[in-house]
Amino acid sequence: MELNADFSQKVVVDTDGLEWQASPMKGVDRRMLDRIGDEVARATTIVRYAPGSQFSAHTHGGGEEFIVLDGVFQDEHGDYPAGTYVRNPPTTSHKPGSEAGCTIFVKLWQFDMDDRTQFHKDMEAELGAPENGVATAILHRDTRETVTFSSLEGGATMTSDATGGTELLVISGTATVNGDALKQHAWLRLPDGTALTATAGAEGARLWMKTGHLPYAKAPQV
Repeated sequence: MELNADFSQKVVVDTDGLEWQASPMKGVDRRMLDRIGDEVARATTIVRYAPGSQFSAHTHGGGEEFIVLDGVFQDEHGDYPAGTYVRNPPTTSHKPGSEAGCTIFVKLWQFDMDDRTQFHKDMEAELGAPENGVATAILHRDTRETVTFSSLEGGATMTSDATGGTELLVISGTATVNGDALKQHAWLRLPDGTALTATAGAEGARLWMKTGHLPYAKAPQV
């Protein structure tokens, strides 16, 4: 399966407007944003766990990173409430689920295969002091990519001209990004060579962003 697999093209998706699709596990549904592959895939997805649902235990052959958008995500390593950023690199394993239910934004098979750094962070707690209405946290950085979380006051503007492409998720609030009006949970991907300008709406915005990673996009090697 291929979905939004041409990384030379701009993509904007109102994820809340997508239909939920059942996964192989009962009670776990998903909204697919981009994908190369079938059940084993390089994928970007919104995943919803119904209360009491679980996914079977599995090992991440290509790594997994995710943001908890609402509820509490759980596995044998701990409980991760809304606002948590998690990186599970290749070779890690777990049995995920949620007693109360949760929704996550998750990316699979997009790691450096030599990465072994596993961690989770409270994104709000990582924020630095605001400058011109923008506070930013660097959640992860390596030779392939930089992952950030930014809190913008109403009307504040954030820019990026990073090479290697840009991906952005509106976690809360609204923002106008390169002319597109984005609401909560909207997802945008810009190709390599396209600068980004994001201006928060009157209520402000919280934005997750990844840059530099698109040249490495490919189907999983399994």
